[in-house]
Amino acid sequence: MHSDAATVSGYLDELPEDRRAAIGQVLALVRANLPEGYDEVMRWGMITWEVPLAVSGPTYNGKPLMYAALANQKRHMALYLCGVNCLPGVEDGLRAAYAAAGRKLDLGKACLRFRKLDDLLPEAVAAVIAAVPVADFAASARR
Repeated sequence: MHSDAATVSGYLDELPEDRRAAIGQVLALVRANLPEGYDEVMRWGMITWEVPLAVSGPTYNGKPLMYAALANQKRHMALYLCGVNCLPGVEDGLRAAYAAAGRKLDLGKACLRFRKLDDLLPEAVAAVIAAVPVADFAASARR
């Protein structure tokens, strides 16, 4: 669901209590594993981690490149992992971790959907978040 919140804390304040707790824990997980250099902002109605334009250079739409985002949707929560397709093996590692745990992975092109916090594998998600340094992500967008 789209939010007009200007700050991350404002976004969290808008959420229902159960979603606030889950989003807050995923937010902490991302922050703890995010490589240096990404900016945390509110963009497109969700918490977004992006490559500063000073690092990436001009983009097709003039906006910073989104590396990851976290959002509350109507029927689920979503963690957008744009780095999952950036380097060989990142998506395979995520899929293998879910398979090894006997868990269902609800992953679109880069959108990991979950209805409750228990649907996520924190170690696997942390590995994806930590996998791509900002310079590598910016370079992959230029290819």
